[in-house]
Amino acid sequence: MSSTVHLLVGPDAGRGRADGAHTIVERVLTSEGASIVDITGPDAAASAAAAAEAVGAGAERLIVVGGDGLVHLGLQAVTGTPTVLGVVPVGTGNDFARAIPSIPTEPAAAARAALGEAGDHDAIRVETGGTTSRWVASVATIGFSGDVNGRANRLRFPRGPSRYTVATILELPGLTRRELTIDVDGDVSVSSTALLAVANTAFFGGGMKICPDADPTDGLLDVTVVADVGRLELLRFFRLVFAGRHMDHPKVHGYRGRTVRIAGAAIELWGDGERIVDRPVDDSITLEAVPGALRLAGRR
Repeated sequence: MSSTVHLLVGPDAGRGRADGAHTIVERVLTSEGASIVDITGPDAAASAAAAAEAVGAGAERLIVVGGDGLVHLGLQAVTGTPTVLGVVPVGTGNDFARAIPSIPTEPAAAARAALGEAGDHDAIRVETGGTTSRWVASVATIGFSGDVNGRANRLRFPRGPSRYTVATILELPGLTRRELTIDVDGDVSVSSTALLAVANTAFFGGGMKICPDADPTDGLLDVTVVADVGRLELLRFFRLVFAGRHMDHPKVHGYRGRTVRIAGAAIELWGDGERIVDRPVDDSITLEAVPGALRLAGRR
């Protein structure tokens, strides 16, 4: 049975790999009987506007071909609507797809899965100053991890997840701790924080398992707080994160809840590897797990 899908391709994802996968994806979708409407814009803003317009007009399915940044862009359009999101992961980190077993890593298989049945997944709703500012698919973060994201986005080499390793080493000399008040469902703590992660899924930073038990279908957020660590201690810590063995570290604290409120001076929040705010803000930030907010296509 034929169907219409709207296609969004990120030519910069993975430093051009999405552009190369475009032909493969179109061939697979056509062979499966889908009618393709390519809404890719010349830049992120144009693509976001096109996605919002398509979903507003009742698009049945939006398929994104790119990395976590393009998943994040598509999420803003489809969350809370009947439109199904399909993901073909060809970015640098692919942390969202890494956490979802029903999304294959190979483009042709992922394209077929993007036409499959949809399942309900949670998303993180982010509010600053009482206004909904963004949805996050995987992990929202404050502190050193955000600094690393910014550096990695500016690097042209190396390609792939190792860019995050290089960015970590380059940012380490400038490690700064933030004084944060963290409220998880009314459980309040104050921390000198090197890194804070609020997670819907387990991974960030190109495969770091920062919140090992995060489940995007349980209606809850997992929170990992890395407290007052030094530079060398943090470097050793990151070696543990890839295997998810860091939660027993004495300066790592884990929480779980539906709503997380964060307050502190000059907070800068990142989500899905993208800066959530354009500049640091002094206002508090609220992150809430919204059960079933996303309809996500999976393996057929």
